[in-house]
Amino acid sequence: MDREEDLRLAEITPEISRRTMALLRELVGLEPPERVPEGAMVAADAILAEHGTDGLRVLVMTLASWATAQIENVAELSGRSHEAVLDSMELACLEAGNPEE
Repeated sequence: MDREEDLRLAEITPEISRRTMALLRELVGLEPPERVPEGAMVAADAILAEHGTDGLRVLVMTLASWATAQIENVAELSGRSHEAVLDSMELACLEAGNPEE
C-alpha cells in the first residue's frame, strides 16, 4: 500500500471496527445459524454503499485479524496446532455443505 492509501484506510478504520463489533454482537448466537450469512451480507452491502471498496477492504482486514487471533487462542487453549483448528473448521464447512441424509 502507498502512503495515500494507508491514510485513506486509516481514516475509516475506527468506524468500520465499531461496525464490525456490532455485527458480531448481532450474529453470534443467532438462530438458526443459517441467518448469519444474510446478516453479514446486509452489513457488507451497507459498508460498500457508504465507503466503497475501501470500506470492504477494511472490513475484511478487521475480520481476518480478529479471526486469526481467536484461532490462535482456541489452538492454545485446546492444546492443538493452528493447523488442527483450521482443519476442524474446514471439516465443519464441508459437512455443512454436504449434509448426510
